[in-house]
Amino acid sequence: MRDLSAVQILLAILALGFLIVVHEAGHYFVALWCKMRVERFSIGFGPGILKHRAKNGTIFQLAPIPFGGFVEIKGMNIAEEVSPDDAHAYPNRPTWQRFLTILAGPATNYLAAFVLAFFLFKCAGVPGSTTYIDQIVEGSASEGILFSGDRIVEIDGVAMSSPNTEKLSAAVNAKAGKPLAIVVDRSGARVPVTVTPRLVHIKANGDKCEAGSEGCKTLYQIGVQQAADKDDVGVVRAAELAVRLPIDVTGNILAGFRDIFTGREKPDLGGPVRILGEFKKAFEVGWTRGIELVIMLSVYLGLFNLFPIPALDGGRLVFLGYEMVTRRRPNPKIEMTVTMVGVLLLVVLALMATVFDIRRYI
Repeated sequence: MRDLSAVQILLAILALGFLIVVHEAGHYFVALWCKMRVERFSIGFGPGILKHRAKNGTIFQLAPIPFGGFVEIKGMNIAEEVSPDDAHAYPNRPTWQRFLTILAGPATNYLAAFVLAFFLFKCAGVPGSTTYIDQIVEGSASEGILFSGDRIVEIDGVAMSSPNTEKLSAAVNAKAGKPLAIVVDRSGARVPVTVTPRLVHIKANGDKCEAGSEGCKTLYQIGVQQAADKDDVGVVRAAELAVRLPIDVTGNILAGFRDIFTGREKPDLGGPVRILGEFKKAFEVGWTRGIELVIMLSVYLGLFNLFPIPALDGGRLVFLGYEMVTRRRPNPKIEMTVTMVGVLLLVVLALMATVFDIRRYI
C-alpha cells in the first residue's frame, strides 16, 4: 500500500465526509422545514457503528460502508406501509415539498461549492498572470538544477512569459529529449541552467504506466510543477468568480462524459479509496489545492445525483415531475421495479470501483 501520512489521511477522510454530510444535510433540513419526520441520518451504509438519537427523534449514525450516506424519511421507502392520516410521512406531504426535499441534496452540494469558492478566492486570491515553479519532482531531470520559487523566463532563447503547463510541455517536447538552455528568474537574478528532459510514460491523470498500455502516453518532462501567483480580489469579484466556478466545473464534467460516450476517452472508475488518494495528493501540494478538489467533487456529486438514474435523486425527481405534470402518482410497482434495477446497477458500479481501487493501490 502506498505511504499515506496520518495527517493527510485525516484530511482526506474529513473532506470526503464533508461532501457526504453536505448532501444529506440538504435533504435533512428541507425535510424538517416541510414538516416531514426524519427517522435516520446516516454517514455510510450498513448497521450503525456510532449512534445518537436527537430530541426530534432522528437517529444520527456512522456506518461502515463508505459509499455515501442517506436520510431516511418516514414513508420514503415505496414498499413501506404508511397510514394516510400520518401528516408527517413523506408520501402524505404535498408534491412540491417532496420535490424540494429531493432536490435539496444536489442543490446543497452546489451551494457548498459556491461558499467554499468564495472564501478560497477572498482568502487566497485568484490565479494571476505570472507563474513560478512550485515543486520539483523527486528524482526528475530538474532536481538540483531548478528550485521552488524559480520563474522560467526563457527556453532556448525564446521568451516564456508566464508559461502555463501546456506551454511549458510544448516547449520541452519540441526538443525531443535534447538539452534545454533555460533561463530562470531566481530572487530577481537571471540564472542560466541546462536541463535534459527525460522520457516518461503517464496516463491522463498523471499516474505512471507501462509503455504501449491502454491510455498510456509517452512524452518528455523536466519534472517541475508550476503554480500561478495570486492576485487579491474584493468581495464582489470573489462572489462573481465563485458563482462562475461551479458552472465551469459542470461544463467540464459534462464534456468529460460526452468524450467517454463518444469513445474519445476511456472511463476511469474509482471509489472511496481512489478519492482518498486524490485528496492525499492534493493536500500534499497545499490546502488551497485540497479545497479546490473539494469544490470540484462537491459539484460532481451534485451533478451526478441529478442524472435521471433510478435510485439516485434524479430518478426520484423524474417520478415527482411526472406526478406534478399529470397530477397523479406513478404506479408504485413500476416505480419500485425501476428503483431496484437502479440500486442493482449502483451496487455493481460500486463493486467495480472497489476492484479498480484494490488493483491501483495494492
